[in-house]
Amino acid sequence: MRRYASGRQYELRRGDALAVVTELAAGLRLYSRGGTALTETYGDADIPPGATGITLAPWANRVEDGVWHLNGKKLQLDITEVSRNNASHGLLRNSSYELVGEDEFSVTLEAAVFPQHGYPFLLRHRVRYELAEDLGLVVRQTLINDSQDPAPFVLGAHPYLRLGDVPSEELTVRVNARTRLVADDRLIPRSTAPVGGEFDLRDGKPVGDLDLDSAYTDLEFDGGVARHTLRAPDGRTVSLWQDANCAYVHVFVTTEFPGRTKAVAIEPMTGPANAFNSGEGLRWLAPGEQFSMSWGISSSLTAAAD
Repeated sequence: MRRYASGRQYELRRGDALAVVTELAAGLRLYSRGGTALTETYGDADIPPGATGITLAPWANRVEDGVWHLNGKKLQLDITEVSRNNASHGLLRNSSYELVGEDEFSVTLEAAVFPQHGYPFLLRHRVRYELAEDLGLVVRQTLINDSQDPAPFVLGAHPYLRLGDVPSEELTVRVNARTRLVADDRLIPRSTAPVGGEFDLRDGKPVGDLDLDSAYTDLEFDGGVARHTLRAPDGRTVSLWQDANCAYVHVFVTTEFPGRTKAVAIEPMTGPANAFNSGEGLRWLAPGEQFSMSWGISSSLTAAAD
């Protein structure tokens, strides 16, 4: 049996669409249309570089110093981002997800968040990937509280988008958001501000001009979804959409993705970094209840006429 560092691989095919989902972190390893890669990917012997494609629960992004308070008691999470002394990307980044449902065009995986120091709750995170009739990718993340007490949470995901072999620095990124979260050098938000300058992506900005690691809110929703787009010089596009339960998006432009001069992560989130302390975007899930959010990827791969 072939073994992968990211665990069992689940392939979904419909028309010319292909999605590869991993056992590790219920991650999206690849989504493509007609052989054109629309997400960054990685090798069989690799774990997701830069957290590419992983899903995030019971928090997205960071908790400052890994510390938060519950009913007046200080709780300490494991520090997983040592360079900034933060607890980063939830508790399931290195977890195996079990198969709980599968059909021709979809797969559903689930993992438990067990009570532990810093987070004394028992939850289940369920992730369903589907190739829709229009060949777009639809992802639904659901959190279920099996505890006896209300549990705080933020859900998110960490996909990196691309357009085939076009260097990402030649793409234009557009994000319809009116407010950004102003963060310190540890990427912990300290305030908010109207978008402006290099942070204003509403009319699109060249990726090659950006050095960005910033969260946004006050998104423009149309028909219940907010949409963020990468456009190639020839007019082709790939977009990430998120539903109204996802009121935040984090945009990360990096020069450190293996094999790429630049890479662009567009991360849908129900709350921002450090929500366990700021309360911004933080939700509480009652015992026995569940919460879902949806996001997905769509594309237009017909080049514009000259």
